[in-house]
Amino acid sequence: MIYFDERKAAELPEAELRGIVDECMTYSEQLRRSGNYIAANALLPTLTGRTLRGQGERLSITDGPFAETKEQLGGFYLIEAADMDEAQRIAAKIPPGRLGCVEVRQVREWE
Repeated sequence: MIYFDERKAAELPEAELRGIVDECMTYSEQLRRSGNYIAANALLPTLTGRTLRGQGERLSITDGPFAETKEQLGGFYLIEAADMDEAQRIAAKIPPGRLGCVEVRQVREWE
């Protein structure tokens, strides 16, 4: 999961932002060729999202970000890795990670 400050990212010059997007496309292709790639995508800004709480009659829907935080979830890579060390090596090269941070977690597998 890739976290960064949306406001700072929005202030990047168009050419710099395009460069990061191009790097992401190239890196995704490298991961496909290596067999590590499952999925990846950028997310729209938090202001475009909605938060749902509860269920049924007690459902509450709120527009915009759920919480005021310094960095927001801006995208993700879902990869296949042999172990956490390999996952970290792959995550360390994710281009927009330099704008903030990359969180690495395993997917829970249910039996």
